[in-house]
Amino acid sequence: MKSFFKSFFAALLALFVFTLVGFFILVGIAAAFSSDEKVAVANNSVLVIDASETFLEQSKSDPFSELINKKNGKQPSLSELIGLLNYAKKDSSIKGIYIKCAQNPNGYAASEEIRKALIDFKKSKKFILAYAETISQKGYMLGNVADQIYTHPQGGLEWSGFNYETMFLKGLIDKLEIEPQIFYAGKFKSATEPFRYTQMSDANRLQTGVWLNSIYSNFIQGAAEMRHLNGDSIRALANEGKIQSAQDALHYKLVDGLLYDDQFKKIINKKLRLSDNEKISFVSINEYAANVALRGTGGGKIALLFADGDVVMGQGEKGSIASDDFRILIQKLRQDKSIDAVVLRVNSPGGSALASDIIWRELDLLKKEKPVIVSMGNVAASGGYYIACGADSIFADANTITGSIGVFSVIPNASQFLKNKLGITFDRVKTGTYADAPSATRALTIPEQKMMQAGVDSVYDHFKSRVAIGRKKSMQYIDSIAQGRVWTGADAIKVGLVDKIGSLNDALLAASKMAKLKGYSIKTYPETKSLIEDFIDGYKNEVKTKAIQQEIGLDQWEVLQQMKSIRQMMGQPQTRLPIFEVNHR
Repeated sequence: MKSFFKSFFAALLALFVFTLVGFFILVGIAAAFSSDEKVAVANNSVLVIDASETFLEQSKSDPFSELINKKNGKQPSLSELIGLLNYAKKDSSIKGIYIKCAQNPNGYAASEEIRKALIDFKKSKKFILAYAETISQKGYMLGNVADQIYTHPQGGLEWSGFNYETMFLKGLIDKLEIEPQIFYAGKFKSATEPFRYTQMSDANRLQTGVWLNSIYSNFIQGAAEMRHLNGDSIRALANEGKIQSAQDALHYKLVDGLLYDDQFKKIINKKLRLSDNEKISFVSINEYAANVALRGTGGGKIALLFADGDVVMGQGEKGSIASDDFRILIQKLRQDKSIDAVVLRVNSPGGSALASDIIWRELDLLKKEKPVIVSMGNVAASGGYYIACGADSIFADANTITGSIGVFSVIPNASQFLKNKLGITFDRVKTGTYADAPSATRALTIPEQKMMQAGVDSVYDHFKSRVAIGRKKSMQYIDSIAQGRVWTGADAIKVGLVDKIGSLNDALLAASKMAKLKGYSIKTYPETKSLIEDFIDGYKNEVKTKAIQQEIGLDQWEVLQQMKSIRQMMGQPQTRLPIFEVNHR
């Protein structure tokens, strides 16, 4: 017994010491993060925009990376990047911008906002130069705003047009003997087509061709204007496969020269009036963000609410729009008398129809208290449009993917797969006809199928009625432009789903005018966690994820995540875009 107490108290002491040491480590990390130490931007500096970086809607910190390489600072969000470019326009320390334009993972709408900010920067008469060894089409979308754009002599420019590809799974699930049992409303609602067909339906092919060509036309028009070329001519270059080398890109005036990196740097030296051997003061956008405090002016306050991710029921994980979380948050904004107006920034392909309606209701109540303006990002479609449709005014970028007003529900019947492939069968005892419905282990009966379709149709009617009220249109008209059809922002204006083509800054300005503010500051929501909270939460989630992955394997982990997603959708009406619709090249 004495030995037991000796071991027990030794373990207790070790635990106490470990906890104490851990506490001081976390305090030290917090102190390191909270330091206000800044490195001043040198005079005669060049701001570097690396287009290969992803600028998220709301900035997310990586405590580990920031601690290791504190100088680089935190990656700015898309809106912060726009603010920094506006600030640099008047910053005497910044003499110009260097765009690294090899790749660009940002969406077409986000790229359009960055592009507009870069064009606005040119009003300062400061230079913009762009360079990459090889330039992708989306990289060129940003790079071609430069005064001059260069590529490597052995590099080149991708110039082939835009492509959209969808994976169809019907052949696979047929072989597995899984019956999807799909119910949908809207002839263009293509989210379930991969399970129904082996190729695009005529309706989906039509709508895809329209929105893809709309985005491509914007790309061609922008390039033609910046390069002072004819749009039809440069479109023909892609159709005829004329750009196969760097020399071709130079010959057809899509770039200004073929240079090695050192030669390009000498051009910058000349712009800065430095000798060829003098070192250029390059400042990354991350470093610049760490040195610039973007503040509003005036006594007004606008809440900038980011709705970014899938729309889900209950409490969501990071990167989702959860009904419980947003209901509480919107109620808080409605009751906060210091908030004069709200700008809802939507970047979502949708999700749960019920969660969308819950959020719609809270925004409708909020609108009765203060102005609500919507700014659409890369995608604000289906459930993303549901939560946006009731706003006082809706702004979208020309390349925003929106609309998709339609509903679907899926009940997979895996009974034959389980029986024939795995030897698993099921039997049941129930107290009522529909006690086990819906079920993934048997086929739906005819009455159950009718009930499922009736539920989908009911949600679709509710969805259309929300849009009709919000957009002040008749139900008949909304039905004609709904049907699950996808629109670009440019086309959505023509059919009345969007009010204006404009950026997030345009939406903020509209909100300030509607609230009659002479000046305003911006408060972002959901509020970012403190760095210590982010560190602890990130550590806990990382440990949990790694433990499960190690136990079941990485492949099984991916399957588990897909099964979780399918289970969330099973039997629940969904207002959602198919994942492949927004991942085009």
